[in-house]
Amino acid sequence: MSRLVLLVNPNKVHPPIAPYALDVLTTALEDDGFEVEVLDLTFRRDDWKACLHEYFAERSPMLVGVTVRNTDTVYAFEQRPFVGEHREIITEIRRHTDAPVVGGGIGFSTMPFALVEYFGIDYGVKGPGEKILCELAAAVAEGRDTAGIPGLIRNTARGAVRVPPAVLTVRHGKPQPAEATGQFEPRVWQVDRLSVYRRRSGVPRRVDNLEYYRRGGLGSILTKNGCAYRCSHCVEPDAKGTRYGQRELASVVDEMESLAAQGILDQHTTDSEFNLSIAHAKNLLREIVRRRHADPDNPLNQLRLWVYCQPSPFDEEFADLLAAAGCRGVNVGSDHIRPEVLSGWKVTEKGGTYYTFADTERLVRLCHERGILTMVEALFGMPGETPETVRACVDAFMALDATVTGFSLGLRLFPYTPMGIDIAERCAGVRTVPGLQSNTADGPIVLKPLRMCASPAEYERQFMFDEHGNFRLVCYFSPDLLPDPARAADPAERWHGAVTDLWALIDPADHHRVMLPTVEGMSEHDNNYADNPFLTSLGGLGYTGAFWSHWRGREEIMRKAREAAAQSSHLPTPV
Repeated sequence: MSRLVLLVNPNKVHPPIAPYALDVLTTALEDDGFEVEVLDLTFRRDDWKACLHEYFAERSPMLVGVTVRNTDTVYAFEQRPFVGEHREIITEIRRHTDAPVVGGGIGFSTMPFALVEYFGIDYGVKGPGEKILCELAAAVAEGRDTAGIPGLIRNTARGAVRVPPAVLTVRHGKPQPAEATGQFEPRVWQVDRLSVYRRRSGVPRRVDNLEYYRRGGLGSILTKNGCAYRCSHCVEPDAKGTRYGQRELASVVDEMESLAAQGILDQHTTDSEFNLSIAHAKNLLREIVRRRHADPDNPLNQLRLWVYCQPSPFDEEFADLLAAAGCRGVNVGSDHIRPEVLSGWKVTEKGGTYYTFADTERLVRLCHERGILTMVEALFGMPGETPETVRACVDAFMALDATVTGFSLGLRLFPYTPMGIDIAERCAGVRTVPGLQSNTADGPIVLKPLRMCASPAEYERQFMFDEHGNFRLVCYFSPDLLPDPARAADPAERWHGAVTDLWALIDPADHHRVMLPTVEGMSEHDNNYADNPFLTSLGGLGYTGAFWSHWRGREEIMRKAREAAAQSSHLPTPV
């Protein structure tokens, strides 16, 4: 039987983001002796059907994997789903092949049971997929039953069900109960922590990392998987795992060196947060610095590193190491300044807060002293948010004088975030919770907790679809941001006034250094990533690095983009 595995990237959103997961999966499958090919539809989004037809006319894979990076824009004022497009692509794949299809990816992992059933696929993987996918590929190649593959989600006559992983169900020789959904499990056992993930450029039917860099301005690097914290809005501890799967330091830096040698000099960490598990992060930076000093010709000497961080831990030694390793920018998710808002939101596994605003002030100062750019982000609209807490946060964040300050409003809710779980419990299937909102809701949003649902798929579906199967992306906004909080139960409420009020708090002279939420027709600039004209212009004009590092110059960049577009429209058509 064929040992060919096809991996498909269905993401049509631009600016393009390289499907890093497919490089990880390709590495694992190749190491296990499988032939692997990648079909990347990001650069064929206008003729993706022809792309699929061309491929399957020549090739017959035994297994097809589809990665879902995002279920939607996760932007509360747009609420644009992607899974409908993904299902259309998967349906077309099924038309061309009888090979089983398996889904995975970080977006997929936020609601894997519902998506296995919605896509009509055979299998799914929640969390890191490299080890489970290799076991699945081996079973398919050998004609074995897949019912014993730990962690695999199978589409059965009873719906989507998960094979409990033995590593979690037997401890000290005694059986332990396994959560049917796999929620809030440590997933270190799913991670390949030793390999150097092979990153390629210009190789047919592989991820073309250099092309992504040319069009999107960044390469990606993972130093560890998972997150041990429990921030109430965040999907990552559940989707990626509640313990850190730290990769071998030499393997990570070998991978970074390989990317730099290919000309991919701007590299961004994709960890949940780079500075959590700070000792591992410091040791990684030390290895980069060691190699830079040991060999002047090492491509890491040209590295421009960009990282996500939390405000703490972040000390002078860490800042020095970042600077020495070539870090150009730190994006810090500070989110707020008010303790009463952060309490119960930005917390550790045990429920304690782990930073104050003084930590954010210190981080910005340490970075600026070393010439490192900073973006500080705030998220408004969580429970307890009022116009007064918004004003206090805006004033404090603007006083930081970060390179860029980003303000977001409203939260997309997902099934297994602590906040999503809590609100479903409060609804209890019989009432709404003030603040629940969806642009397509035709009545009050009433959720059911998992214990009241017939299956995990039923529980997950209600965060994406209404009872008729129509898209209804569930979001949350603090009702106290409305002039009349009683309107928070009205499905027609849009919180647009809160956006206008937020803009009014910013001096127009500071607009060049601020990202603000927008509603349609309000401004040509917003901080939504998907198909953003400013971001796509950056790639077209050859800018590299984190997009926010160019935000202050966006007026000039957009002018150049318009001039380039006008010039190209006057070029003669090739014969």
